[in-house]
Amino acid sequence: MKKWILLLLGLVASRGMLCAQQLTVPSPNGKITVALYSKQTTDDGEWCLHATYNTNGKSSVVIPQIELGLIRSDQEFSKHLKFLKAGKPLLINESYTVPHGKKSVCTNQANEVVATFENPAKEKLQVIIRVYNDGIAFRYEFPEKKGTFTVKDELTAYSIPSGAMRWMEKWNTANEGFYTAMKDDKVLKQEWCYPALFQSEDKSCWFLLHEADVDRQYCGTKLSNTEDPSRYKITFPDPRDGKGLGAATPVITLPWKSPWRVIVMGSLSDIVASTLVDDVSSPSVIKNTGWIKPGVASWNYWSNNHGTRDYKIVCNFTDLAATMNWPYTLFDWEWDAMDNGGHLEDAVKYALSKGVKPLMWYNSGGPHTDVSSTPRDRMLTHESRMAEFAKLKQLGVAGVKIDFFESEKQDMIKYYLDILEDAARAEMMVYFHGCIVPRGWARTYPNLMTHEAVRGAEWYNYGIDFTMAAPEHNAVLPFTRNVVGAMDYTPVTFTNSQFPHITSYGHELALSVLFESGIQHMADRPEGYQDLPDVARSFLKTVPAAWDDTKLLDGYPGQEVIMARRKADTWYIGGISAGQWAKKKTIRFNFLKENTKYRLTLITDGVHDKTFTTQYSVIDNNSTVEVKLLRSGGFAATIVPMP
Repeated sequence: MKKWILLLLGLVASRGMLCAQQLTVPSPNGKITVALYSKQTTDDGEWCLHATYNTNGKSSVVIPQIELGLIRSDQEFSKHLKFLKAGKPLLINESYTVPHGKKSVCTNQANEVVATFENPAKEKLQVIIRVYNDGIAFRYEFPEKKGTFTVKDELTAYSIPSGAMRWMEKWNTANEGFYTAMKDDKVLKQEWCYPALFQSEDKSCWFLLHEADVDRQYCGTKLSNTEDPSRYKITFPDPRDGKGLGAATPVITLPWKSPWRVIVMGSLSDIVASTLVDDVSSPSVIKNTGWIKPGVASWNYWSNNHGTRDYKIVCNFTDLAATMNWPYTLFDWEWDAMDNGGHLEDAVKYALSKGVKPLMWYNSGGPHTDVSSTPRDRMLTHESRMAEFAKLKQLGVAGVKIDFFESEKQDMIKYYLDILEDAARAEMMVYFHGCIVPRGWARTYPNLMTHEAVRGAEWYNYGIDFTMAAPEHNAVLPFTRNVVGAMDYTPVTFTNSQFPHITSYGHELALSVLFESGIQHMADRPEGYQDLPDVARSFLKTVPAAWDDTKLLDGYPGQEVIMARRKADTWYIGGISAGQWAKKKTIRFNFLKENTKYRLTLITDGVHDKTFTTQYSVIDNNSTVEVKLLRSGGFAATIVPMP
């Protein structure tokens, strides 16, 4: 086996390229292979990676070239790197548990090799390469023990054939855009958000580009193909982000390791089920996680934009949470101006008397944002945070929502992590809005329950474009944004806010399963849930916010998705269509245990888009059921083992 893990050759011909000192690292299951080679056909020059995927005995080039290198303020580590050695191969075999996410027990296997290079000044750069069964991760390391430098540029760049289909979101600091599907001459040249999804040119596999384990020693990055539409280069933040506050280039202190560059790879179901972004991130620093409680919350902002100003509205949404057996309600912005019968302390007492724990919104504040919404600036410093957390703990508040970060520069990365550390000290759950896409921090700080970083249901308040785009957008997100971490879309709205829906009631109900978030904010007004048929309302009373397993049953980005998630012995299924016409889909239950009978409760689109039809049946793992979906339709189901 070792000869497959580490293969050093003098000069090897590989698909028309002469490669020097090639290092080949396969995944433990042999499906993915990464090769390291020099562009100059010598052991001194520019170095790249080359990724292939093996399916049904056929090997396909998926990413023909991943350029490597860094430019530091004192010297370069790029054009004249001499390959020195490859370390002893290491087998990564890991299992860990998490309090929320798409799986409660995460397992992974990888082969790791460390390649050591030397630049003309005799300074060392190491590239740590891991090849997992569901993807690739690599990072840079400066092993020296001292020195402080600025990283002027990272030269990592992915060359991806133009014929590969891709789904990408134009860069914006809040990560709240739509995904664009494109290939060939339709590929746009601009800066792009993470994550980015691709289908290989020969359709042998899918892969998703992201980064993980970003810490205080770096900034968040993005992808840019402004020079070449087929070459996506790692790019630092725009100096203008966050109102120009903070440096765009990170300052590092040795010894240093970069964030992981992550490529999730495999079938579409492998992509959806992958926990690779968390797998490569630092383990939890919180020893006792018993106080971290995922769950569903009621939320008044979607239907009443200034609802938290009104004590009576706050109480109505508290009553909703209590009636629906949801553990939380969110007091959104302007809770410090609450009136009409009570103030904050009264609202908290009322919620606790109903068995509902409040969550509270904060403006991140500071010179990085012009947003004046209050309360503002209370999270800016360690001292102010700890004082605020102490007050919240005394009141009985369970967590905080912090909004408007507007930058991924190094100073903002520090700010995010400082908040999470202080919140952990105070046993306070956190979720970020107007923020960075998940970078694996929920593994390190499991009190991080969710991120927004998505164009979610609140956009029904802002324009008709979301109304028309929502069906397709919703069918893209399970394959892109929600793959890499919890996503606070604020789903499941049956009534209308400022602008209407064209999604069916079945579609909306399904989102409670399709979209994973450690705290799932149900966004509709109380009557939106109270007026549902009993079976749909009961479904929303029991649907979890954290899962033991996740499986993609069917789907294609932007067209349709059917997903099954398990909590204990009960499976929940959500399925949606983005199509303009009604369609029929067949659900196969071969993922269920053998020799076990289950009771299926299937809630589908009814005779029109604001009605449901319910079916009950007994099934096993050999069963199939046909489901009819209306245009922009959907369905939800529970599957419970029979005694």
